[in-house]
Amino acid sequence: MDIAFKNEHLFVGDLGRLFVALAFGGALISFISYFFATREESLNKDTSWHKLARVGFWLNSLAIVGMGVCLFMILYNHYFEYHYAWSYTSRSLPVYYLISGFWNGQEGGFLLWMFWQAVLGNILIRKAGSWEKPVMTVIALSQAILGTMVLGIDIFGARIGSSPFLLLRNAMEGPIFQNPDYLSFIKDGRGMNPTLQNYWMVIHPPTLFLGFASVVVPFAYAIAGLWQKRYKDWVKPALSYGLFSAMILGTGIIMGAFWAYESLNFGGFWAWDPVENASVFPWLTLVAALHVMIVFKNTGHSYFTATFLVLISFVLVWYSSFLARSGILGESSVHSFTDLGMFWHLVLAIIIFLVLSIYFLVVRWKELPITQKDEDTYSREFWMFVGAVFLALACFHLIVVTSFPVWNKMFGTELAPPTNVVKHYNIIQACFAVVIMFFTGLTQFLKYKKTDSKVFVITNFVYLGFAGLLTVLIFFVAGLSKLQYLYLVVIFTSLYSIMANGKILAEALKGKFKLAGSAVAHIGFGLMLVGAVIAAGTSKVVSENNTGEQYSAEFAKEENPRENVLLYRNEPIEMNGYSVTFLGDTIEGAQHLFNIAYERKDKDGKLVENFVLRPNVIQSQDGMSSSPDTKHYLTYDLYTHVTMTNVLQNKPEEEKGGHDEQQDDDKNYDAPMTHEVGVGDTIRYRDGVIVFKGVNKQAKLQNIPLTDKDVAVGAQLEVITHGRTINAEPIYMIKNGSAFDFPKKLEDAGLKLRISKILPEKQKFEITVYQQPESKKQFIVLKAIQFPYINFLWAGVVIMVIGFLMSIFRRNKELKTT
Repeated sequence: MDIAFKNEHLFVGDLGRLFVALAFGGALISFISYFFATREESLNKDTSWHKLARVGFWLNSLAIVGMGVCLFMILYNHYFEYHYAWSYTSRSLPVYYLISGFWNGQEGGFLLWMFWQAVLGNILIRKAGSWEKPVMTVIALSQAILGTMVLGIDIFGARIGSSPFLLLRNAMEGPIFQNPDYLSFIKDGRGMNPTLQNYWMVIHPPTLFLGFASVVVPFAYAIAGLWQKRYKDWVKPALSYGLFSAMILGTGIIMGAFWAYESLNFGGFWAWDPVENASVFPWLTLVAALHVMIVFKNTGHSYFTATFLVLISFVLVWYSSFLARSGILGESSVHSFTDLGMFWHLVLAIIIFLVLSIYFLVVRWKELPITQKDEDTYSREFWMFVGAVFLALACFHLIVVTSFPVWNKMFGTELAPPTNVVKHYNIIQACFAVVIMFFTGLTQFLKYKKTDSKVFVITNFVYLGFAGLLTVLIFFVAGLSKLQYLYLVVIFTSLYSIMANGKILAEALKGKFKLAGSAVAHIGFGLMLVGAVIAAGTSKVVSENNTGEQYSAEFAKEENPRENVLLYRNEPIEMNGYSVTFLGDTIEGAQHLFNIAYERKDKDGKLVENFVLRPNVIQSQDGMSSSPDTKHYLTYDLYTHVTMTNVLQNKPEEEKGGHDEQQDDDKNYDAPMTHEVGVGDTIRYRDGVIVFKGVNKQAKLQNIPLTDKDVAVGAQLEVITHGRTINAEPIYMIKNGSAFDFPKKLEDAGLKLRISKILPEKQKFEITVYQQPESKKQFIVLKAIQFPYINFLWAGVVIMVIGFLMSIFRRNKELKTT
């Protein structure tokens, strides 16, 4: 019997599912129509397939917007009858995090990917000209395949995709869903992982998905060139789009690194996590492709390599998505999604684009414009090609090691990753970086086609010498003595590249402006490497623990006790020239922030700097995790996070009256001490003093009205502890002939103060002091790391993006003049 469920908002979900169907149908119509329009064009026939193809793609685009609007309405209005809203949002989230909740799940990620691909497709409809039909055939195919990822329908017992509009009662089982009014029991959603509640997660995924989506454009041009036998013509238009893809995808990856640096506690910006590696695969091959495309454009050499790298870049976009979304990395990556039953679905998508690429390369092999003449050794193109090959080899190494879980599943093997995976990646990739950066410098001393060998050798040695001197200078100034020699070589070759490209930039300012974009991009990339190597290789733990405290055996398994210091609340310690104090914790929405004050004084004891860092601590069934907070300086960052604490959610209790209601709370303190004091007297206790400053004869209590016959008196106390002053006012009240006292709890000081008696004949108060025992004092264990010169990394990113933009403008200008 069907159950008539109450208060469900079904219309918006039904509308969303309709848009899903229309999006898939529109993409399929567009793909088929563009395919036939392309074939008819080759037969010199003018048909209506072209118009139908455009209508289909526009329908797809409108339906995607409709899907997005429906999903946002569900999230914004907290319709927790939908599994997506219940799984990834809660009522406490501000609107901007509800927006990021849009792509928090796999379904939203696919929808974002479809949206960006639709935007690019509509641009191509207007701008592609004679390339529109074959190029849009490929993009419409990609849209149709993406559309299947969010269908969420069952065909012959097999589930195709996962719908963002799936109802909670259809996604989960339980007796609650036998109740027609089950929504009355679902007050809130599960919420968003606190580590994702960061402004970078509002902008990082859209940027990254735009990068992924845009790689389809150079791929589509390469397929179109092979399909239409316009083997050389596709390279020019594909260059501009390829540069755009490399710029956006690289920016998205670095945004992810910055998010990790600010929100995760692995102590840096890159952890060689498998999903991090997967995002880099297509970027490396695409950058390599761009360089080889330029080689082909200038010399006619390396056509197959350029085409292959462009094609494989988009295949690797799908492979990256497979690694992140299939669940295959569930045991080896903290960033991967769980399997939504789309494992083979994603495999099929990879196979489709891989087979499409192989088919056209094989069918057109004999006609490809492959030159037999060897490239001149002293030409820029030759060494650009060699550098691109090393970029591809660096990617190949990452793919092989990252894909161990895939190889194990495919072949039944038990391959294990390297024992120290971070060290493994660092060493191998550093070797590739040395070669690649050397070539990005070397090519700047070579002219296109051919260069005089004597001029090349002399000029090259001069710049290598200057780079060596600058490396030695940085070695002493930055204190790189503990850096391994390999990483010093990375710095040396990066500086060499920066100086060589600086030479080209200087020439560009004199009139040779067309080379400026690549020079700026290379300079930015070199600065990135210099900053990354120095920051990661010379990072210094400043929270040195010399007490011998081990904290616990479990703690020592995860952390080095010698790199973590213990701070009791309001008890400052000296750490690396700072006086550091744990001030307490604050709860803001889903965040549990720990307030840590840093103070620095000069030799005369004058305060020269003070600030508060607020790392976030997340409590879950799996234990505690911490998000760091960072103080940014010009030459270094001070990075701080909490590794252990006995603090949960300390919220001040409401004031309570009467001894019976206070007895349970009294157990949380040592045996109380009673003192008879008058105004001006001082009470000494373990962590400081309490000064009786005065009497408030007109004290008031919230929600307790007083008559003319009632009396309420407050003792105005000043607590001085560890250099801090805290005011407190416990209250004593006589109401209707009965006496009540209302204590004041000072969580910051670990105290509770009561007026236990008033002694009018002595003009004194009897103050009872309760103090938390040492074992219950609130504490944190803190780890602080200094990252020197990390701003070179972030500055390099900005400069590299500027270089990409300059190159895009140059290539677009070339297209307009041809």
